[in-house]
Amino acid sequence: MKTALLFAAVSTAAVTLLPVATAQAQVSQAEAQINALEGLFGKHAGVRRSQAKGVCASGYFVGNAVGRSLSSAAVFNGDRVPVVARFSVGGGNPKASDKSKSARGLALQFKLPNGEQWLTSNVSAPMFFVSKPEQFVPFLQARMPDPATGKPDPAKLKAFNEANPETTLQPAYFAKAPVPASYGSVNYWSTNAFEFVNARGASQFVRWQFVPERGTLGLTDEQLKTMPDDFLAAELRQRVASEPVAFDFKVQLAELGDVLTDPTKVWPDSRVVVPAGRLVIDRVEAGPGGACDPITYNPLVLPKGIKPSADPVLLARPAPYAVSLGRRISEGAAAK
Repeated sequence: MKTALLFAAVSTAAVTLLPVATAQAQVSQAEAQINALEGLFGKHAGVRRSQAKGVCASGYFVGNAVGRSLSSAAVFNGDRVPVVARFSVGGGNPKASDKSKSARGLALQFKLPNGEQWLTSNVSAPMFFVSKPEQFVPFLQARMPDPATGKPDPAKLKAFNEANPETTLQPAYFAKAPVPASYGSVNYWSTNAFEFVNARGASQFVRWQFVPERGTLGLTDEQLKTMPDDFLAAELRQRVASEPVAFDFKVQLAELGDVLTDPTKVWPDSRVVVPAGRLVIDRVEAGPGGACDPITYNPLVLPKGIKPSADPVLLARPAPYAVSLGRRISEGAAAK
């Protein structure tokens, strides 16, 4: 990451750190979230605390006239915009199985003209797993294994779910969805709402998704039995070596009354969805590492023409990203 981007990420964190409960009075909310991720998945030096397992890729994005009608952002001007992408498996374990029924992530850095950037962090479910930042830590703590059994305490998990029913929606979605056959054959959603502002100053709240042009494809239970725990990165490399992987960028338009500040609430299917551009991935790193490694994919790094909604989950996301980055950097320095 360039120094300016790192400074921006840390600066954003500085103004978004929130206090946590009295029991953790000396720990910021962001630090508590990263500590909880480490508590559940273990501490793995030098890697991200969330979406720890992944592969770097690159390509370009081309916006269209529909995108330009909604937003004045330079990403929609019709030119090829360079993109640094990271595909990932959910959770904080860099050795997680690719056969897990968990989130797949698509994080993107759009390198726009005049030094602007647009960073996005998208997941393979139309909803997020918490509706407010305060649920993040207890959500993870409820899933921490009991030392005696190696599994979460069912009573503790049941009590949390009953008190926070909206947090069960994403896990239920993944439980029913097939395990993706490829990083390039699954939908990725923003889950959070954003405000598009066009050249005339007209505003439209949206959520977006990246839809694979060749359609979605999942693995059957029988296929899973024959698959290794690590196949997604190699499959993507092989796929892109044959031909680029493309996604349609589609924007869902909010209507009056739609909830803009709770990412666990999915908007009705009746809402208009329009194509606003095309993402093409034409290169995948041959091994670990790559240009994506130092990028936080802070979703509040936005170009002119795109604004954040008042969603508290969205507004709280940059801070733990910066904490995670700081720990990764310090661990790397300590190893030298």
